[in-house]
Amino acid sequence: MDLFGKEAISVDVGQRLKALREERGISMRTLARNSGLSANALSMIERGLTSPSISTLFKIATALGVPITDFFREEAERKKVVFSKAHERTRIPFLRGVWEGMGSESFSGRLNAFIITLENGANSGPHPIVHTGSEFVFCLRGHLEYEVDNQRYQLEAGDSLIFAAHLPHRWRNPGSVVCTAIIVISCHAEGDKAAEFKHVLDNLETGSE
Repeated sequence: MDLFGKEAISVDVGQRLKALREERGISMRTLARNSGLSANALSMIERGLTSPSISTLFKIATALGVPITDFFREEAERKKVVFSKAHERTRIPFLRGVWEGMGSESFSGRLNAFIITLENGANSGPHPIVHTGSEFVFCLRGHLEYEVDNQRYQLEAGDSLIFAAHLPHRWRNPGSVVCTAIIVISCHAEGDKAAEFKHVLDNLETGSE
C-alpha cells in the first residue's frame, strides 16, 4: 500500500523493538511495567506474531525514551539536510494501514513527518495519544476523522487540522475508501523533545492491547 505506487522499504518492528530495548539494557518486564503493556504483548510484537497499533508504538517509544522515528531508521547518523526519494521511504504496516516515514527519522531537527494510508475502518489504536509540541494533519484523499480533546473533526481531501499535541487525540478512517494523509509533528518549544511522548490511560490493565 503506497501513495505513489512505488515499493517502499518495510521495517521489521519486532526486530527494531528488540534492538532498541537491548541497546538500553531494558528487560521485557521493565518495558512492560513502564509502557503499561503486558510482557506477553511485547514478546509477541518482538517475535513478529502481531503488529502494534500506532498508539501502542507511541507507548513503547515513551517507555524506551526514544522518538517514535527510531522505529523507522536503521543508521544512527542524523543530518541537517535530508532528501528522500519515494521508493526509499521506510514504512511500518499496522492493522489495515501503513505508516511511512518521510525522512525525519534521519533529520537532526525537531520535526517528525509521516504519511499514513488507511483502509476503511483503520485507526490509531485503543489508546489516546498525547505528546509535546504541535501536530499538523493534511488529508490527501478519502475521509479522515480526528478526535482531539473529545471534539471530532471530519477531514476530506484538501482539509487540514492543527492542534496542540498535549491534547488527547486519535484518528480513524470512517469511510468506505482508502484514506491518505500527511502528519507533521513539531516540537517547537525550547526543551521539548520528540521522545517526550506521554499518554493518558497509563494505568490501563496490562494485556489490554
